[in-house]
Amino acid sequence: MSSSDAVRRISSGGPYEDVIAYSRAVALPNGLVLVSGCTAAGESGPYDQAITAFGVAFKALAQAGLGPEHVVRTRMYLTHARDVDEVGRAHKVLFDEVRPAASMIIVSGFVDPSMVVEVEVEAYKGDVA
Repeated sequence: MSSSDAVRRISSGGPYEDVIAYSRAVALPNGLVLVSGCTAAGESGPYDQAITAFGVAFKALAQAGLGPEHVVRTRMYLTHARDVDEVGRAHKVLFDEVRPAASMIIVSGFVDPSMVVEVEVEAYKGDVA
């Protein structure tokens, strides 16, 4: 068995996964799980979008046997600097005890203009079966 055989690809069934050819998450044999960008179309406001987007990421982590407590890095992409406080507040609510490495990046926009936040998550749990 090659090392690529041990890589587990997790789907959420999202509409773009097949169109763009990506996985919601990829679990590596060393216990690292990488979660693709997650958004929240339909939610209003940056706080709610961030909470929902991280919820999508948490569902993918759960499929890999990990939870929010295993998150070691987050990336938050925002379309407006004015939303930094609201997205930061959502991050604090979810990760106050975990304290992952985090980045907040301002971007020009997303595929759906109603989205103002996209998040990525990396999590780690050694000795994952």
